[in-house]
Amino acid sequence: MSLVVQKYGGSSVSDAASVRRVAERVATYARAGHSVVVVVSAMGDTTDDLLDLAHEVCEKPPARELDMLLTAGERISMAVLSMALNNLGVKAQSFTGSQAGVITDEIHGKAHILDVTPVRLRSSLDAGNVAIVAGFQGVSCTTKNITTLGRGGSDTTAVALAAALDADVCEIYTDVDGVFTADPRIAPAARRIPKISSEEMLEMAACGAKVLMLRCVEYARRYGVPLHVRSTFSGKVGTIIAEEPHGLFPIDPHRMSDELDTLPGQPTATDEETSVEQPIISGVAHDRSEGKITVVEVPDTPGKAAAIFETVAGTGANIDMIVQNVSTIDNTTAISFTLPESDAPAALAALRAAQETIGFQDVRYTDQVGKVSLIGAGMKSSPGVSADLFHALGQAGINIHMISTSEIRISVVTDQELLEEAVRVIHTAFGLDSAGGEAVVYAGTGR
Repeated sequence: MSLVVQKYGGSSVSDAASVRRVAERVATYARAGHSVVVVVSAMGDTTDDLLDLAHEVCEKPPARELDMLLTAGERISMAVLSMALNNLGVKAQSFTGSQAGVITDEIHGKAHILDVTPVRLRSSLDAGNVAIVAGFQGVSCTTKNITTLGRGGSDTTAVALAAALDADVCEIYTDVDGVFTADPRIAPAARRIPKISSEEMLEMAACGAKVLMLRCVEYARRYGVPLHVRSTFSGKVGTIIAEEPHGLFPIDPHRMSDELDTLPGQPTATDEETSVEQPIISGVAHDRSEGKITVVEVPDTPGKAAAIFETVAGTGANIDMIVQNVSTIDNTTAISFTLPESDAPAALAALRAAQETIGFQDVRYTDQVGKVSLIGAGMKSSPGVSADLFHALGQAGINIHMISTSEIRISVVTDQELLEEAVRVIHTAFGLDSAGGEAVVYAGTGR
Protein backbone atom coordinates (compact mmCIF):
# COMPACT_ATOMS: atom_id res chain seq x y z
CA MET A 1 0.00 0.00 0.00
CA SER A 2 1.12 3.58 -0.70
CA LEU A 3 1.31 6.91 1.08
CA VAL A 4 -0.51 9.45 -1.08
CA VAL A 5 -0.71 13.21 -0.60
CA GLN A 6 -3.67 14.82 -2.36
CA LYS A 7 -4.36 18.51 -2.85
CA TYR A 8 -7.80 19.90 -3.72
CA GLY A 9 -8.21 23.48 -4.94
CA GLY A 10 -10.98 25.93 -4.22
CA SER A 11 -13.14 24.87 -7.17
CA SER A 12 -12.93 21.26 -5.95
CA VAL A 13 -14.42 22.13 -2.53
CA SER A 14 -16.60 25.09 -3.53
CA ASP A 15 -19.78 23.92 -1.76
CA ALA A 16 -21.21 21.09 0.34
CA ALA A 17 -21.87 18.85 -2.67
CA SER A 18 -18.29 19.34 -3.86
CA VAL A 19 -16.92 18.54 -0.42
CA ARG A 20 -18.94 15.31 -0.35
CA ARG A 21 -17.61 14.40 -3.81
CA VAL A 22 -14.03 14.91 -2.62
CA ALA A 23 -14.76 12.89 0.52
CA GLU A 24 -15.99 9.97 -1.59
CA ARG A 25 -12.79 10.02 -3.64
CA VAL A 26 -10.56 10.18 -0.57
CA ALA A 27 -12.59 7.40 1.08
CA THR A 28 -11.97 5.17 -1.94
CA TYR A 29 -8.23 5.47 -1.41
CA ALA A 30 -8.47 4.94 2.35
CA ARG A 31 -10.70 1.86 2.00
CA ALA A 32 -8.23 0.38 -0.47
CA GLY A 33 -5.61 0.49 2.28
CA HIS A 34 -3.61 3.56 1.22
CA SER A 35 -2.42 6.09 3.78
CA VAL A 36 -3.81 9.47 2.71
CA VAL A 37 -2.89 13.06 3.56
CA VAL A 38 -5.20 15.67 2.06
CA VAL A 39 -4.33 19.37 1.62
CA VAL A 40 -7.25 21.72 0.93
CA SER A 41 -7.63 25.27 -0.29
CA ALA A 42 -10.38 27.63 0.85
CA MET A 43 -13.85 26.93 -0.51
CA GLY A 44 -14.61 28.68 -3.82
CA ASP A 45 -14.11 32.44 -3.57
CA THR A 46 -13.67 32.50 0.22
CA THR A 47 -10.17 34.01 0.12
CA ASP A 48 -11.30 36.84 -2.20
CA ASP A 49 -14.31 37.49 0.04
CA LEU A 50 -12.09 37.69 3.10
CA LEU A 51 -9.73 40.08 1.31
CA ASP A 52 -12.68 42.29 0.37
CA LEU A 53 -13.86 42.25 3.98
CA ALA A 54 -10.42 43.27 5.23
CA HIS A 55 -10.25 46.22 2.85
CA GLU A 56 -13.77 47.31 3.80
CA VAL A 57 -12.74 47.78 7.41
CA CYS A 58 -9.15 48.92 6.85
CA GLU A 59 -7.52 50.58 3.84
CA LYS A 60 -4.14 48.95 4.57
CA PRO A 61 -4.68 45.87 6.78
CA PRO A 62 -1.69 44.97 8.97
CA ALA A 63 0.11 42.03 7.34
CA ARG A 64 0.03 39.89 10.49
CA GLU A 65 -3.73 40.31 10.96
CA LEU A 66 -4.43 39.78 7.26
CA ASP A 67 -2.66 36.42 7.41
CA MET A 68 -4.67 35.47 10.48
CA LEU A 69 -7.86 36.31 8.59
CA LEU A 70 -7.00 34.61 5.30
CA THR A 71 -6.01 31.31 6.90
CA ALA A 72 -9.58 30.96 8.16
CA GLY A 73 -10.72 29.89 4.68
CA GLU A 74 -8.55 26.78 4.57
CA ARG A 75 -9.44 25.93 8.18
CA ILE A 76 -13.11 25.85 7.23
CA SER A 77 -12.36 23.51 4.32
CA MET A 78 -10.28 21.10 6.40
CA ALA A 79 -12.94 20.85 9.12
CA VAL A 80 -15.92 20.25 6.83
CA LEU A 81 -14.01 17.67 4.76
CA SER A 82 -13.06 15.84 7.95
CA MET A 83 -16.71 15.85 8.99
CA ALA A 84 -17.76 14.49 5.58
CA LEU A 85 -15.21 11.65 5.77
CA ASN A 86 -16.19 10.69 9.30
CA ASN A 87 -19.81 10.65 8.14
CA LEU A 88 -18.76 8.07 5.51
CA GLY A 89 -17.25 5.88 8.22
CA VAL A 90 -13.65 6.88 7.39
CA LYS A 91 -11.67 8.17 10.36
CA ALA A 92 -10.20 11.60 9.66
CA GLN A 93 -8.49 14.37 11.62
CA SER A 94 -7.89 17.95 10.50
CA PHE A 95 -4.76 20.03 11.15
CA THR A 96 -3.80 23.64 10.58
CA GLY A 97 -0.54 24.35 8.80
CA SER A 98 1.26 24.99 12.07
CA GLN A 99 -0.15 21.79 13.63
CA ALA A 100 1.07 19.88 10.56
CA GLY A 101 4.58 21.19 11.18
CA VAL A 102 4.92 23.66 8.27
CA ILE A 103 7.67 26.04 9.46
CA THR A 104 8.26 29.25 7.50
CA ASP A 105 10.19 32.50 7.58
CA GLU A 106 8.47 35.60 9.01
CA ILE A 107 7.43 37.29 5.74
CA HIS A 108 3.65 37.71 5.82
CA GLY A 109 1.73 37.15 2.58
CA LYS A 110 4.55 35.34 0.75
CA ALA A 111 6.37 33.25 3.33
CA HIS A 112 8.80 30.52 2.29
CA ILE A 113 8.85 27.07 3.86
CA LEU A 114 12.03 26.48 5.84
CA ASP A 115 11.23 23.07 7.31
CA VAL A 116 8.43 20.54 7.73
CA THR A 117 8.14 18.46 10.92
CA PRO A 118 5.03 16.32 10.39
CA VAL A 119 5.13 14.50 13.74
CA ARG A 120 1.41 14.87 14.42
CA LEU A 121 0.53 13.79 10.89
CA ARG A 122 2.59 10.61 11.23
CA SER A 123 0.89 9.79 14.54
CA SER A 124 -2.53 10.36 12.98
CA LEU A 125 -1.72 8.18 9.97
CA ASP A 126 -0.33 5.44 12.23
CA ALA A 127 -3.63 5.49 14.11
CA GLY A 128 -5.48 4.77 10.87
CA ASN A 129 -6.76 8.28 10.16
CA VAL A 130 -6.87 10.32 6.99
CA ALA A 131 -4.93 13.50 7.83
CA ILE A 132 -6.43 16.68 6.41
CA VAL A 133 -4.24 19.80 6.34
CA ALA A 134 -5.14 23.44 5.75
CA GLY A 135 -3.03 24.57 2.79
CA PHE A 136 -1.46 27.96 2.09
CA GLN A 137 -0.26 28.49 5.68
CA GLY A 138 2.44 27.80 8.24
CA VAL A 139 4.04 29.31 11.32
CA SER A 140 7.13 31.52 11.52
CA CYS A 141 10.11 29.89 13.22
CA THR A 142 11.15 33.26 14.71
CA THR A 143 7.99 35.20 15.58
CA LYS A 144 5.68 32.16 16.04
CA ASN A 145 3.06 34.10 14.05
CA ILE A 146 0.78 32.47 11.50
CA THR A 147 1.96 33.11 7.92
CA THR A 148 0.57 32.55 4.44
CA LEU A 149 2.59 31.25 1.51
CA GLY A 150 1.17 33.42 -1.27
CA ARG A 151 -0.15 32.38 -4.65
CA GLY A 152 -0.14 28.62 -5.17
CA GLY A 153 0.52 28.11 -1.47
CA SER A 154 -1.69 25.03 -1.13
CA ASP A 155 0.15 23.30 -3.99
CA THR A 156 3.44 24.08 -2.27
CA THR A 157 2.10 22.82 1.08
CA ALA A 158 1.12 19.51 -0.52
CA VAL A 159 4.52 18.99 -2.16
CA ALA A 160 6.38 19.96 1.01
CA LEU A 161 4.38 17.46 3.06
CA ALA A 162 4.88 14.76 0.41
CA ALA A 163 8.64 15.32 0.58
CA ALA A 164 8.72 15.29 4.39
CA LEU A 165 6.57 12.16 4.61
CA ASP A 166 8.41 10.40 1.76
CA ALA A 167 5.10 9.93 -0.04
CA ASP A 168 4.87 7.78 -3.15
CA VAL A 169 3.10 10.50 -5.12
CA CYS A 170 1.57 13.96 -4.69
CA GLU A 171 -1.75 14.26 -6.53
CA ILE A 172 -2.87 17.79 -7.45
CA TYR A 173 -6.61 17.84 -8.14
CA THR A 174 -7.98 20.68 -10.25
CA ASP A 175 -10.85 21.36 -12.67
CA VAL A 176 -9.11 20.19 -15.85
CA ASP A 177 -8.01 16.66 -16.76
CA GLY A 178 -4.27 17.27 -16.36
CA VAL A 179 -1.61 19.44 -17.98
CA PHE A 180 -2.53 20.45 -21.52
CA THR A 181 -0.51 21.60 -24.51
CA ALA A 182 -2.06 25.06 -23.97
CA ASP A 183 -4.69 26.66 -21.77
CA PRO A 184 -7.91 24.92 -22.96
CA ARG A 185 -9.89 28.12 -22.36
CA ILE A 186 -7.86 29.79 -25.12
CA ALA A 187 -6.99 26.81 -27.32
CA PRO A 188 -10.00 24.45 -27.15
CA ALA A 189 -8.14 21.92 -29.32
CA ALA A 190 -5.39 21.56 -26.69
CA ARG A 191 -4.33 17.98 -25.90
CA ARG A 192 -3.67 16.44 -22.52
CA ILE A 193 0.01 15.62 -21.94
CA PRO A 194 0.17 12.12 -20.36
CA LYS A 195 3.74 12.50 -19.03
CA ILE A 196 6.12 15.44 -18.85
CA SER A 197 9.54 16.02 -17.32
CA SER A 198 10.06 18.33 -14.34
CA GLU A 199 12.33 20.50 -16.49
CA GLU A 200 9.63 21.12 -19.07
CA MET A 201 6.94 21.67 -16.43
CA LEU A 202 9.18 24.21 -14.68
CA GLU A 203 9.42 26.20 -17.90
CA MET A 204 5.67 25.97 -18.50
CA ALA A 205 4.87 27.14 -14.97
CA ALA A 206 7.42 29.97 -15.18
CA CYS A 207 5.92 31.07 -18.48
CA GLY A 208 2.37 31.35 -17.18
CA ALA A 209 0.77 27.88 -17.23
CA LYS A 210 -1.54 28.16 -14.22
CA VAL A 211 -2.41 24.51 -13.66
CA LEU A 212 0.65 24.35 -11.35
CA MET A 213 2.49 27.16 -9.61
CA LEU A 214 6.24 27.55 -10.18
CA ARG A 215 7.17 27.19 -6.48
CA CYS A 216 5.30 23.88 -6.30
CA VAL A 217 7.15 22.43 -9.32
CA GLU A 218 10.53 23.72 -8.06
CA TYR A 219 9.96 22.10 -4.65
CA ALA A 220 8.88 18.80 -6.22
CA ARG A 221 11.93 18.72 -8.48
CA ARG A 222 14.33 19.58 -5.66
CA TYR A 223 13.07 16.76 -3.45
CA GLY A 224 12.21 14.20 -6.14
CA VAL A 225 8.45 14.18 -5.53
CA PRO A 226 6.46 12.74 -8.46
CA LEU A 227 3.42 14.93 -9.22
CA HIS A 228 0.16 13.65 -10.65
CA VAL A 229 -2.21 16.34 -11.96
CA ARG A 230 -5.80 15.23 -12.50
CA SER A 231 -9.38 16.45 -12.27
CA THR A 232 -11.63 16.26 -9.24
CA PHE A 233 -14.60 16.08 -11.58
CA SER A 234 -13.65 13.02 -13.65
CA GLY A 235 -11.80 9.75 -13.27
CA LYS A 236 -9.38 10.40 -16.13
CA VAL A 237 -5.74 9.50 -15.68
CA GLY A 238 -4.28 13.03 -15.80
CA THR A 239 -0.61 13.95 -16.18
CA ILE A 240 2.49 12.54 -14.47
CA ILE A 241 5.33 15.03 -13.79
CA ALA A 242 8.71 13.75 -12.65
CA GLU A 243 12.41 13.88 -13.42
CA GLU A 244 12.00 10.71 -15.46
CA PRO A 245 8.26 10.40 -16.06
CA HIS A 246 8.48 7.18 -18.08
CA GLY A 247 7.71 4.06 -16.10
CA LEU A 248 5.75 5.98 -13.44
CA PHE A 249 2.06 5.17 -13.28
CA PRO A 250 -0.76 6.72 -11.29
CA ILE A 251 -1.74 5.19 -7.98
CA ASP A 252 -5.42 4.38 -8.23
CA PRO A 253 -7.36 2.04 -5.93
CA HIS A 254 -9.79 1.18 -8.71
CA ARG A 255 -9.91 1.64 -12.43
CA MET A 256 -11.50 5.09 -12.53
CA SER A 257 -11.11 5.64 -16.27
CA ASP A 258 -11.36 3.81 -19.57
CA GLU A 259 -7.91 5.25 -20.33
CA LEU A 260 -6.39 2.69 -17.92
CA ASP A 261 -6.27 -0.49 -19.98
CA THR A 262 -4.44 -2.52 -17.32
CA LEU A 263 -4.19 -2.64 -13.59
CA PRO A 264 -2.42 0.34 -11.98
CA GLY A 265 1.35 0.02 -12.16
CA GLN A 266 1.35 -2.18 -15.26
CA PRO A 267 2.89 -0.68 -18.43
CA THR A 268 0.84 -0.52 -21.62
CA ALA A 269 1.92 -0.54 -25.25
CA THR A 270 1.27 3.18 -25.41
CA ASP A 271 3.49 3.80 -22.38
CA GLU A 272 6.30 1.80 -23.97
CA GLU A 273 6.00 3.61 -27.27
CA THR A 274 5.96 7.10 -25.77
CA SER A 275 9.03 6.33 -23.67
CA VAL A 276 11.17 5.75 -26.78
CA GLU A 277 11.22 9.35 -27.98
CA GLN A 278 9.51 12.42 -26.60
CA PRO A 279 7.82 14.90 -28.97
CA ILE A 280 9.86 17.97 -29.88
CA ILE A 281 7.30 20.38 -28.41
CA SER A 282 5.45 19.83 -25.13
CA GLY A 283 3.21 22.87 -25.13
CA VAL A 284 2.49 26.58 -25.39
CA ALA A 285 2.20 28.77 -22.28
CA HIS A 286 1.17 32.41 -21.99
CA ASP A 287 1.31 35.17 -19.40
CA ARG A 288 -0.63 38.43 -19.48
CA SER A 289 0.44 39.59 -16.00
CA GLU A 290 3.67 41.33 -17.04
CA GLY A 291 4.42 44.94 -17.96
CA LYS A 292 7.24 46.42 -20.01
CA ILE A 293 9.54 49.24 -18.87
CA THR A 294 11.70 51.06 -21.41
CA VAL A 295 14.52 53.35 -20.28
CA VAL A 296 15.13 55.84 -23.11
CA GLU A 297 18.40 57.45 -24.23
CA VAL A 298 20.71 55.75 -21.79
CA PRO A 299 24.37 56.83 -22.21
CA ASP A 300 26.08 53.91 -23.95
CA THR A 301 28.97 53.70 -21.50
CA PRO A 302 30.13 50.94 -19.14
CA GLY A 303 28.21 50.72 -15.87
CA LYS A 304 24.95 52.38 -16.94
CA ALA A 305 23.05 49.11 -17.43
CA ALA A 306 24.35 47.92 -14.07
CA ALA A 307 23.10 51.12 -12.42
CA ILE A 308 19.64 50.66 -13.93
CA PHE A 309 19.24 47.07 -12.83
CA GLU A 310 20.74 47.67 -9.39
CA THR A 311 18.11 50.38 -8.92
CA VAL A 312 15.32 48.02 -9.97
CA ALA A 313 16.71 45.15 -7.87
CA GLY A 314 16.61 47.40 -4.82
CA THR A 315 12.79 47.43 -5.06
CA GLY A 316 12.59 43.62 -4.99
CA ALA A 317 11.21 43.42 -8.53
CA ASN A 318 11.63 40.19 -10.50
CA ILE A 319 12.91 40.98 -13.99
CA ASP A 320 12.05 38.55 -16.77
CA MET A 321 13.16 39.51 -20.29
CA ILE A 322 15.73 42.19 -21.22
CA VAL A 323 16.51 43.82 -24.58
CA GLN A 324 19.11 46.53 -25.25
CA ASN A 325 19.06 48.34 -28.56
CA VAL A 326 22.20 49.11 -30.56
CA SER A 327 23.91 52.40 -29.82
CA THR A 328 22.65 55.41 -31.83
CA ILE A 329 24.61 58.23 -33.43
CA ASP A 330 24.58 60.25 -30.20
CA ASN A 331 26.00 57.25 -28.27
CA THR A 332 22.80 56.47 -26.39
CA THR A 333 20.72 53.31 -26.28
CA ALA A 334 17.34 52.11 -25.02
CA ILE A 335 16.92 49.27 -22.56
CA SER A 336 13.60 47.45 -22.24
CA PHE A 337 12.67 44.77 -19.72
CA THR A 338 9.56 42.99 -18.49
CA LEU A 339 8.47 42.39 -14.91
CA PRO A 340 5.27 41.51 -13.01
CA GLU A 341 2.72 44.33 -13.11
CA SER A 342 2.62 44.33 -9.31
CA ASP A 343 6.36 45.14 -9.21
CA ALA A 344 6.17 47.95 -11.75
CA PRO A 345 5.08 50.96 -9.58
CA ALA A 346 8.01 50.62 -7.16
CA ALA A 347 10.48 50.01 -10.00
CA LEU A 348 9.26 53.06 -11.93
CA ALA A 349 9.45 55.28 -8.85
CA ALA A 350 13.00 54.14 -8.10
CA LEU A 351 14.15 54.70 -11.70
CA ARG A 352 12.66 58.20 -11.84
CA ALA A 353 14.38 59.05 -8.56
CA ALA A 354 17.70 57.88 -10.03
CA GLN A 355 17.20 59.49 -13.47
CA GLU A 356 19.58 62.41 -12.95
CA THR A 357 22.27 60.21 -11.40
CA ILE A 358 22.17 57.59 -14.16
CA GLY A 359 21.69 60.17 -16.90
CA PHE A 360 18.93 58.69 -19.08
CA GLN A 361 16.32 60.84 -20.86
CA ASP A 362 13.03 59.16 -19.91
CA VAL A 363 11.36 56.00 -18.62
CA ARG A 364 8.18 54.57 -20.16
CA TYR A 365 5.81 51.83 -19.09
CA THR A 366 3.01 49.78 -20.65
CA ASP A 367 0.99 46.89 -19.27
CA GLN A 368 -0.62 46.15 -22.65
CA VAL A 369 1.77 43.34 -23.47
CA GLY A 370 1.70 39.57 -23.13
CA LYS A 371 4.23 36.78 -23.30
CA VAL A 372 3.78 33.53 -25.20
CA SER A 373 6.27 30.68 -24.86
CA LEU A 374 6.95 27.49 -26.81
CA ILE A 375 8.36 24.72 -24.60
CA GLY A 376 9.88 21.34 -25.37
CA ALA A 377 12.98 19.37 -24.46
CA GLY A 378 13.22 18.21 -28.08
CA MET A 379 14.29 21.71 -29.12
CA LYS A 380 17.82 20.95 -27.95
CA SER A 381 18.44 18.73 -30.98
CA SER A 382 15.89 20.10 -33.46
CA PRO A 383 17.02 22.99 -35.70
CA GLY A 384 14.45 25.28 -37.28
CA VAL A 385 12.05 25.59 -34.36
CA SER A 386 12.67 29.35 -34.01
CA ALA A 387 12.21 29.88 -37.74
CA ASP A 388 8.89 27.99 -37.71
CA LEU A 389 7.67 29.99 -34.70
CA PHE A 390 8.49 33.38 -36.19
CA HIS A 391 7.08 32.36 -39.57
CA ALA A 392 3.76 31.34 -37.99
CA LEU A 393 3.46 34.63 -36.09
CA GLY A 394 4.47 36.64 -39.17
CA GLN A 395 1.88 34.90 -41.34
CA ALA A 396 -0.77 35.81 -38.75
CA GLY A 397 0.34 39.47 -38.69
CA ILE A 398 1.47 39.30 -35.05
CA ASN A 399 4.39 41.64 -34.32
CA ILE A 400 7.13 40.65 -31.84
CA HIS A 401 8.46 43.15 -29.29
CA MET A 402 11.01 41.02 -27.45
CA ILE A 403 12.55 37.54 -27.71
CA SER A 404 14.12 35.31 -25.05
CA THR A 405 15.35 31.72 -25.34
CA SER A 406 16.69 28.81 -23.32
CA GLU A 407 17.61 25.27 -24.33
CA ILE A 408 14.00 24.16 -24.10
CA ARG A 409 12.02 27.41 -24.47
CA ILE A 410 11.42 30.30 -26.85
CA SER A 411 9.45 33.25 -25.45
CA VAL A 412 8.19 36.32 -27.28
CA VAL A 413 6.43 39.45 -26.08
CA THR A 414 3.61 40.83 -28.21
CA ASP A 415 0.61 43.15 -27.87
CA GLN A 416 -1.77 41.86 -25.21
CA GLU A 417 -4.76 42.10 -27.56
CA LEU A 418 -3.02 39.61 -29.89
CA LEU A 419 -1.86 37.21 -27.17
CA GLU A 420 -4.68 34.66 -27.38
CA GLU A 421 -4.47 34.56 -31.17
CA ALA A 422 -0.70 34.04 -30.88
CA VAL A 423 -1.28 31.03 -28.60
CA ARG A 424 -3.70 29.44 -31.07
CA VAL A 425 -1.50 30.18 -34.09
CA ILE A 426 1.60 28.63 -32.50
CA HIS A 427 -0.36 25.67 -31.13
CA THR A 428 -1.66 24.86 -34.62
CA ALA A 429 1.65 25.53 -36.39
CA PHE A 430 3.44 22.92 -34.29
CA GLY A 431 0.81 20.22 -34.75
CA LEU A 432 -0.47 20.29 -31.17
CA ASP A 433 -4.19 20.53 -32.00
CA SER A 434 -6.24 17.52 -31.00
CA ALA A 435 -8.54 15.83 -33.48
CA GLY A 436 -10.60 14.38 -30.66
CA GLY A 437 -12.72 17.36 -29.71
CA GLU A 438 -12.45 20.22 -27.24
CA ALA A 439 -10.75 19.93 -23.86
CA VAL A 440 -13.16 20.09 -20.93
CA VAL A 441 -12.92 22.75 -18.21
CA TYR A 442 -15.22 21.51 -15.46
CA ALA A 443 -15.41 24.47 -13.09
CA GLY A 444 -14.13 27.34 -15.17
CA THR A 445 -11.01 28.38 -13.25
CA GLY A 446 -8.29 25.84 -14.04
CA ARG A 447 -7.34 25.46 -10.37
